[in-house]
Amino acid sequence: MTPDEPRRPDPDALLADARSAGRGRLKVFLGMAPGVGKTFEMLSAAARLKASGGDVLVGVVETHGRQETEALLDGLDVLPRRPIEYRGRALMEFDLDAALARKPGVLLVDEYAHSNAPGSRHPKRWQDVEELLAAGIDVWTTLNVQHLESLVEVIWKITGVRQRETVPDSALSRADDIEVIDITPTELRERMAAGKVYVPETARLAADRFFKPENLTALRELALRRAAQTVDDQLTQAMKRAGVEGPWAAGERILVLIGPDGMAGALVRAGRRLSDMMMDAPWTVAHIERPNRGAGDPAGGVRLNEALKLAEQLGGSTVVLTGDDLVQTVLDHARRNNITQIVIGKSRRSRWRSLLGRSLAPALLEEAAGAALHIITDAAADGRTAPPARPHKGRLQWRGQLGALGLVAVALAVAWAIDSKVENANLAMIFMLSVLGSGLAFGLWPAVTAATVSALLYNFLFLEPRLTMLIGHPADVLTFAVFFAAALTTGYLTGRVRDQARATARRASAVSALLASSRRLSGAARKEDAATALAEQLAAATGGKAVVLLPGGDDIIATAGAPSLDPLSAADLAAARWTWEKGEPAGARTGTLPNVAWTFRPLQGVKARAGVVGLEPQALAAEEDERFALALLDQGAIALERAEFAAEAADADALRRSDRLRSALLNSVSHDLRTPLSTVLGAVTTLIDFGKAMKPAVRDDLMLSIREEAERLNRYVGDLLDMTRIEGGALKTRRDWTDIRDVLAAAIARVERRLETRTLSRDFPAQLSMVMADPSLLEQALVNILENAIAYSPDGSTIETAAYEDRGNVVISIEDEGRGIPTAELERVFERFRRMEEASDRGKGAGLGLAISKGFVEAMGGRIAAASPIHDGRGTRILISLRKEVVTPDHLL
Repeated sequence: MTPDEPRRPDPDALLADARSAGRGRLKVFLGMAPGVGKTFEMLSAAARLKASGGDVLVGVVETHGRQETEALLDGLDVLPRRPIEYRGRALMEFDLDAALARKPGVLLVDEYAHSNAPGSRHPKRWQDVEELLAAGIDVWTTLNVQHLESLVEVIWKITGVRQRETVPDSALSRADDIEVIDITPTELRERMAAGKVYVPETARLAADRFFKPENLTALRELALRRAAQTVDDQLTQAMKRAGVEGPWAAGERILVLIGPDGMAGALVRAGRRLSDMMMDAPWTVAHIERPNRGAGDPAGGVRLNEALKLAEQLGGSTVVLTGDDLVQTVLDHARRNNITQIVIGKSRRSRWRSLLGRSLAPALLEEAAGAALHIITDAAADGRTAPPARPHKGRLQWRGQLGALGLVAVALAVAWAIDSKVENANLAMIFMLSVLGSGLAFGLWPAVTAATVSALLYNFLFLEPRLTMLIGHPADVLTFAVFFAAALTTGYLTGRVRDQARATARRASAVSALLASSRRLSGAARKEDAATALAEQLAAATGGKAVVLLPGGDDIIATAGAPSLDPLSAADLAAARWTWEKGEPAGARTGTLPNVAWTFRPLQGVKARAGVVGLEPQALAAEEDERFALALLDQGAIALERAEFAAEAADADALRRSDRLRSALLNSVSHDLRTPLSTVLGAVTTLIDFGKAMKPAVRDDLMLSIREEAERLNRYVGDLLDMTRIEGGALKTRRDWTDIRDVLAAAIARVERRLETRTLSRDFPAQLSMVMADPSLLEQALVNILENAIAYSPDGSTIETAAYEDRGNVVISIEDEGRGIPTAELERVFERFRRMEEASDRGKGAGLGLAISKGFVEAMGGRIAAASPIHDGRGTRILISLRKEVVTPDHLL
């Protein structure tokens, strides 16, 4: 982009702006402490808006008995509060639904950090405000700075009071307007003494504790700083939306540029000191990767890594930029992020570099308009001259240099042979091939070496006069110069292409590995599976050991490891616990417990910490290895969190299903248990009261009735227990070789007494293949189906049972001559508590028999289906299919 070319708006900022379209505006009246006048000012502004014709509604305002604040409510529309019953008393809370229905122009919702009463739609009032804003309602609210989530620990250290009601910082950052209600600590204490904040006794206690002058001064500074920070963020976003180029020095922002040299750590510390001098201005440490350069030496990568870690430990943010042009990349980033201060290092060794090309410091001085430039010299960085940086590994990679010399020697031999047989041959092209080969095979600097040696050998051996470094003919001077320039250019370009190709291949490999890891982690259904996949991917990526620890009870437990899960020592576990509790790295090469054998890092998910990962410290020595490992950690944390959410969703679904089953059971028990119990109770009472006077036939009839109802009750309780086993996942099958004919005969024997006038036919072949099944479960399934057929078959009808087989299955068929099942109900006939929609069916059972049969058959790997009607518009056929272990050939059927 040229300097005169207009800047385009930032796409992310435009997308954020588009997402906020139709959303209400949030205005926060921010104060340092209770009593500064936030609610008073909000109501005063609301009265002014009302007077000018605005639509203002008071949703909820807490006046705390202050008469001057209550007086401001006169003339304003106030929304009635909604009572919520809690522990025997009614709590009056903000009526969110009424506010949404009323949809005023501006809604006043006091005390942004308030916790709603149990039973409200949202646990926090700021969540109510979010729903109001999403509905397009403008909201005004009040907030004290001590309620910000990120300041809880700071407030506790200042005041000794730990805040329980908090608001996420992001909720304040999304505010469209912030008005700071500011008075001096002396004024606030005078208001307290006058009884304008608390009642006198409470005011005296508060003045001696929370409202001490030094506490209020610190809180005042925090409020002003947080408001300024939010406004500065809003300015940056507004500049991005408008495509305005920075910097605008409305607030200081610091950018520290570091490289893989000995000054990196000193530059980070200088950036921290500059931030302190500028009232804790936000600062970022940046490193620029250049795609046209090869990978640096490992020692430089370690130094860079340590510097980036140091920046995070000191409270700065870090970013890795990519670009071939250092100056343009820095300036683009600075303009996009409104950077006002740039810190760079300048080594004395850069003098030669400045003679050969553009140096970073002078170029930034020339082009960084509007930003201050701080240059840190190597002697000033740590108070002593920094040790020389190790040269680029490509320049000292003697294997590449020797390989290049070898290719030149081969080219020399070929050229010598051709020169002895062919006159006036173009031998320079042969040497040019050796330069190309060196660049492709060994990189930039070996190619430069090959070009230089080739040029010298070509002059010494093949240009007249030979065996001297002199050039005899003027034309040969031009030939030599062109050859040397072409060789150097070719070698340089070839080496760069080779280095860029390798860098691209490394990045592509990293992206492919991350994609493969993402696929595997996303496929993990349980936390243990995700932990195992993460450990294996980390071990493969770093070439070392990895261990994943997950929370279990009150501690964290080593859950997975690769290549194996080795026990951790007590010191290792102590470092892992520190990481889990504090969310900070611990162990080797960190500032906490550095003497242990592992480096532990937290697995921070989107909502909470998911676990801890331990890695061997040498596996993170290189910058690229650590960045790749950190990317894997982010993926692993999200996968673990997703698996936990899935488990919670499954538990919630099981709970919902259990609740539905419980409700259905209670509804069914109201009749199906009470009816047989009432019959038994009535018969027993009659026998007790009149037994001696009864005729034997009547007494026997009552005893038979008791037995039948007791059996019915026993079947019903058995069905409930079976369904509970199926729903709870406690159903265990004991599969064995089973003859279906024997099981069917046993089931028929159990129901024969209840056939009464009905007949039951059997159609079993003489030979039938055996299947692997659980005989007891299969028998109970068949009993349920037979009882269902008996219940719905008219007297004098026939129930047919049959068994047969095809190539892969043994099939059981049970048919009745009842009224049948409507076609629309066939798919639902196996549902729990499903009965035909007739009043007479209440005595047929609880509607669990077929559902239990389906559960038992499917637990054995079989299938069950219903067909109806089967003849003359009546009758039902139930089919059970059980798979054979060995397929039967057609000629044996």
